[in-house]
Amino acid sequence: MIRVIIADGCAIVREGMKRIFAGPGDIQVVGEAENALGAFRVATGVSWDVLILDLVMSGRGAGLDLLKELKRACPRRPVLVVSFQPEDPYAVHALRAGASGYLTKQCAPEELLKAVRRVSAGGKYISMALAEIMAERLETPRDRPPHETLSQRELEVLVGMASGNHSTEIASGMGLSVKTVSTYRSRILRKLQLRGNAELVRYAIEYRLIPSFGPAMQHACATTATGD
Repeated sequence: MIRVIIADGCAIVREGMKRIFAGPGDIQVVGEAENALGAFRVATGVSWDVLILDLVMSGRGAGLDLLKELKRACPRRPVLVVSFQPEDPYAVHALRAGASGYLTKQCAPEELLKAVRRVSAGGKYISMALAEIMAERLETPRDRPPHETLSQRELEVLVGMASGNHSTEIASGMGLSVKTVSTYRSRILRKLQLRGNAELVRYAIEYRLIPSFGPAMQHACATTATGD
């Protein structure tokens, strides 16, 4: 039996995954969490084989910071990232931070089951689409997009700004000061050779850096999380 923890801020997603895992009979959900603090508490309080992590959760220390903390606390246990964020470029950052695999939430249930089984056995898992992208990058390294020069923090700020969030919202979500977010913004514009927020938004759309789920799903997740 593969013991799984689901750490995801959306109750709809957690319930959906539990239904998927209930079918085969070889996977058991032993814990769940809706924020970063809860994820760490569950991970260090129960025995588990695979932790499924969404990088976009509320609470200080979420995202890759939480992933790194989990790997420090439980270095031999695999973390599978399943996120709305596109595989390119987020998967590379997650794998470098210690994830054993990366999937988007648009994946088929069968692929999720396959990934859980693979990482629980000590393997790594990425989709075929991402494998092809990474292979192409190795063959033509000069064609890498400019945003791959950004740090993970800079990338998170870029996505937050392109999604229409104010600096105060980004700062609160990332546990940073507004001044630090402003510094990241300046670095992003310089590295990507952009002149302002309008060009930044166009860049994010062109390279599909903004999570590809619509307002209806965002509202549904927000409603289930707040109980409204």
